[in-house]
Order: sequence, then C-alpha cells, then structure tokens
Amino acid sequence: MLEFRAVSKILQNNSINTTILSDINLKVVDGEFISLVGKSGSGKSSLLYLMGTLDKPSSGEIFFKDQLIDFKNENLIHHIRKNELGFVFQFHYLISELSVLDNVLLPTTTNGSGKAFIERAKFLLKEMGLEEKHHRRPHQLSGGERQRVAIARALIKNPKLLLADEPTGNLDSTNGLIVMNILKKLNEVDKTTIILVTHDTEYSKWGKRIIHLVDGKIANP
Repeated sequence: MLEFRAVSKILQNNSINTTILSDINLKVVDGEFISLVGKSGSGKSSLLYLMGTLDKPSSGEIFFKDQLIDFKNENLIHHIRKNELGFVFQFHYLISELSVLDNVLLPTTTNGSGKAFIERAKFLLKEMGLEEKHHRRPHQLSGGERQRVAIARALIKNPKLLLADEPTGNLDSTNGLIVMNILKKLNEVDKTTIILVTHDTEYSKWGKRIIHLVDGKIANP
C-alpha cells in the first residue's frame, strides 16, 4: 500500500539545516496495524505527516498503491487525502457550531452529503456508541465521545488507510481503552490499515508491528 524509499526530511532555517528524518526505507502492507514509537523529537509525527501527504520529503520517493507520489501534482495529492486516507489527531478538531452528525459529514460536503453518506454517518455513530447523540454539539460530549466522533468523521468515506497521531493522548485510561478497541475492530473486522503514533508503551503493543524511531531513523528495519 505505502512505500518509502530513502526518504529524508530536512528543515532549513537560514543557513542551519536540521535533519528530522534520515534515509527512511519502509513498506506498509494492506491490513497492517503498525505502531510508531520513539521519544519526543524522534520523528514519529513527521513520518506520519509524510505518509498522509501533509508534508513532502526533502529527498527520496514515496509510493502509494505502487504509484509514485508527485508532490507537485496538487490534484493527485488532493485525491489521495480526500478518498484514500483518514486522519485522527490528539485533539478532535470538531466544529463547535455543528451537530455531531454534521461534524461527521464534513468531509462529504463537496459531494453533497447525500443519503448514502448520511446513513453511513449514522451507522458509524452507532458503532461508536453515540447513536442517541446525533444532534448534540461537541461541548455537550465528554472528551472520549468527542474523540469517537473524530474517528467516525475520519471513516465517513471508508478510507483504506487510517493515520492516528496520539489519538488517546488527551484521554483517561477508560476512554483511551475504548478508542483502542475501536481501532482494533477497524483493523481486524473492516481490514482498515492503521498506523498509530503513540507514546504509550502498553497501547503500542496493540500494533501487529512496532516501528521504533531514534533520532529520525528507523531503529528496527
């Protein structure tokens, strides 16, 4: 599904270059559940952003479904983000003025949010245990419920790859476990490929493969 070939990321600030990622070679196979782990500043989130085309590499090549990603091709990048990927972050980024249902439907607004999407949104909210809260606003939900809405929003267009950046970081242990069980079910039942960035040692073990990053390099190729 996803392949990195000798990918590096270097930040340039005036005459100072800072290497964030160095010579990353990595293959992600359909249906995998991968945990990205490492100390703060090791490059976990930077690698995830490259996987999600939210950033571009300084050198090297990234392939998605065997196609070389041309980061200058804005139409291609937009298509991949819109139709192939789902994103879940540490903060839910829900829109306070919208209902739970409308927040889930946000990625479909350019498609008209037709009946099929509305039915899928309701199905996803039921899967998240939120079927009775369609019309509530985000401030009327708990932190764990808001994060579950964010997951439903990420899944509304049935992405094949879900990228999760510290999705349990702001949650207590009970809600964190609920979110992790949702991710596990998505992977095992729906066969969604999941890449999870986490600092939590126990949650990282839920991944079927653990990738350790140390100073911008993969420590366990």
